[in-house]
Amino acid sequence: MKRIYKIIGIVIVLLIIGLGFAGNYFYNYAVVPSEKDFLSPKAEAAEKKDPWFDGKTRENWYQVSSDDLKLRAIYLPAEKDQNKTAILAHGYMGEAEEMKDYAKMYHDMGYNVLIPDARGHGKSEGDYIGFGWPERKDYVGWINEVLKKNGNNEEITLFGVSMGAATVMMTSGEKLPKNVVSIVEDCGYSSAKAELTYQYNELFDLPDFPLMEVTSLITKLRAGYFFEDADVLKQLKKNKVPMLFIHGDKDTFVPTSMLAQVYQATDAPKEKWVVHGAEHAKSFSVDPSAYKEKVQSFLEKY
Repeated sequence: MKRIYKIIGIVIVLLIIGLGFAGNYFYNYAVVPSEKDFLSPKAEAAEKKDPWFDGKTRENWYQVSSDDLKLRAIYLPAEKDQNKTAILAHGYMGEAEEMKDYAKMYHDMGYNVLIPDARGHGKSEGDYIGFGWPERKDYVGWINEVLKKNGNNEEITLFGVSMGAATVMMTSGEKLPKNVVSIVEDCGYSSAKAELTYQYNELFDLPDFPLMEVTSLITKLRAGYFFEDADVLKQLKKNKVPMLFIHGDKDTFVPTSMLAQVYQATDAPKEKWVVHGAEHAKSFSVDPSAYKEKVQSFLEKY
């Protein structure tokens, strides 16, 4: 009997060690900023220089986060001061430079545009991806930077794509100044855990339990948050800001089914737009004119 108990004990220890290795592997695979083999290569258009976007009028803004990371953002002033600023949030493993098309859209509507590099991305410090949870506080910080530099009469809209969309939705649940008058999210997920579980099943075709729970614990130990913390739906329940929800009906990276979840989660004034034929984060490129018209109509209303 003692021998059986000993064997069982050894098996349990080996299982724990194996889960620990597997959890650390998945943490490095999903949470550590690095080249990701499951992401599509960056489009050449995003790499090309744009005289407007890369011109002399752009500035670098900086803030120090609550956990002492130096964060960078690109600021593009409007041609005429109308006391309006759009703060943009890029996606997973993206950077501010990739948001030039959206920046131009808002700039053409008369907005100042601020585009942060999320922590761990671009020129911002950080060694992990927060999936929008720690970033929500960073965006509150950027809101305060806009008010400090542009004045307390500034009207602010938040905009995000993919992880950036989840970020601005999570930010909506924080205590925001009345200056934040609208939010536009494009293809954001319902929670970090739901999205990571979905991706894990798609990529590896293996049961997510208990590996997802182990990886969440490792993320808490190494990055300071559980996957369960990054819950968009809980944050949206506290939201009071009018919000436009956009999602492509061919999205297989953040499944379109998540649109119904995030849309239903808030009682604030809201609209949604499903873009026919659009894959993940492709709604703008499918029909730029319709996209701009839909966003502008929403912003004029709220």
